Amino acid sequence: MTTNPNISAAASPLAPDWLEVPADLNVLHEPMWAAGVARDGSGELALDGIPVSELQQRFGTPLFVMSETDFRARARAFQDAFNEAFADICGGVDVYYAGKSFLCTAVVRWVEEEGLRLDTASGGELAVAARAGIPGAAVALHGNNKSDGEIHRALDMKLGRIVVDSLAELERVAAIAAHRGDTAKVMLRLTPGVHAHTHEFIATAHEDQKFGLSMAGDSTDQAGLSAAEEAVAAAAGHDSIELLGLHCHIGSQIFEPDGFALAAEKLLDFLAAMQAKYSIVLPELDLGGGYGIAYTPADTPRPPAVIAQAMAAVVRAKVAELGITAPRISIEPGRAIVGPSAFTLYEVGTCKTVRVDAPEPAQENVTYPRRYVSVDGGMSDNARPVLYDADYSAILASRASGAAPQLSRVVGKHCESGDIVVRDVYLPEDVAAGDLLAVPGTGAYCWALSSNYNYLARPGVVAVRDGSARLIVRGETEQDLLNRDMGV
Repeated sequence: MTTNPNISAAASPLAPDWLEVPADLNVLHEPMWAAGVARDGSGELALDGIPVSELQQRFGTPLFVMSETDFRARARAFQDAFNEAFADICGGVDVYYAGKSFLCTAVVRWVEEEGLRLDTASGGELAVAARAGIPGAAVALHGNNKSDGEIHRALDMKLGRIVVDSLAELERVAAIAAHRGDTAKVMLRLTPGVHAHTHEFIATAHEDQKFGLSMAGDSTDQAGLSAAEEAVAAAAGHDSIELLGLHCHIGSQIFEPDGFALAAEKLLDFLAAMQAKYSIVLPELDLGGGYGIAYTPADTPRPPAVIAQAMAAVVRAKVAELGITAPRISIEPGRAIVGPSAFTLYEVGTCKTVRVDAPEPAQENVTYPRRYVSVDGGMSDNARPVLYDADYSAILASRASGAAPQLSRVVGKHCESGDIVVRDVYLPEDVAAGDLLAVPGTGAYCWALSSNYNYLARPGVVAVRDGSARLIVRGETEQDLLNRDMGV
């Protein structure tokens, strides 16, 4: 093979179509970053004036760096925007922070202090909620396979809602609540058959997947009722169940509003039908979350106010058409609050440049350079690229650079060729061992999905506010890993 000296690395044909060569590698694309992230006078990345080198010195790397101020501002933005948009429809909206995206006791307290509620998906997440002291009435429990222990804990904590996922689970919740002499507050999760434009693993409202009660005609009921309708009728027949309403969630990392609108219309149609057929008034409707964020400069997320107004217009028109009283609306943003609030800080280790065959169609016998930049973390702290083909971006954080852009691939240190942190990004060609890289948009589903693969300790999480940094989740040590090894 030969190389073509006339092809600039900055114009690499190996790059995906959406990836543009930055005019200045030192400039931050603001939608991907928390407010307060900027380069200081020396060119080093800083959050609220704290340089990343200081964070590394104090807390090590890899490290999740979160802006508490930014998190709180995004939480308030959803609360304010949706309350304003739905004020004339149902008096406002209940905003549940989706704890599965990232949860710790500090975050639960932020959520409560900003007026939001909390959505959980396991007994472990309920334990965090309890430790943080948030009232059970402000907490919801999700899950397609809740254990009896989790149902008991939900009733012990007097949760505001248990989101029931199946007919079998409805009967279990009813039986456990009856045995205890309690009443379980229940919402029914329905699958409205809406196709969300996202990765198939995070699309959750089509029929052929594990979540929810189908609104189509598949049912165990001999009368041919849908599973959703059968569940409504069954719930109404249990004295130990207080049926609050309906829930749906069409997927995650969604930018287009069409799916949310269609799901809202379908659930309102169903709600009106249940009211007409059974005289059952369902006072609440949860439209889920899944609002997309900017992981790369190509992503174009909508502000909460735009999302809220679009959804409110659909609900307003539909309830007027059906002639029903609007239910109380709730939503469940998680990624859209915590995702941009944090970045991951890594130290660079091994770097190498490989030559890659030109993509078709192209000139034969021509190769192009790709730089591999290895960092001290990887798929153990961000599994999303290997799970969902998720795209991220990265910048040189420890200094500014005037070097030419080089198409690069940021990879981890695990024994997997698929251990890719950022598949395609332009970095300065002088990036070298000892430099620090920052990957924005890692607040959601990174620490939450982290593992100890290859016996790497999971990173800590630092919260920064008003120029002060503190650990909110301690990073693991090797001793933490060894403590669970029984040595037998």
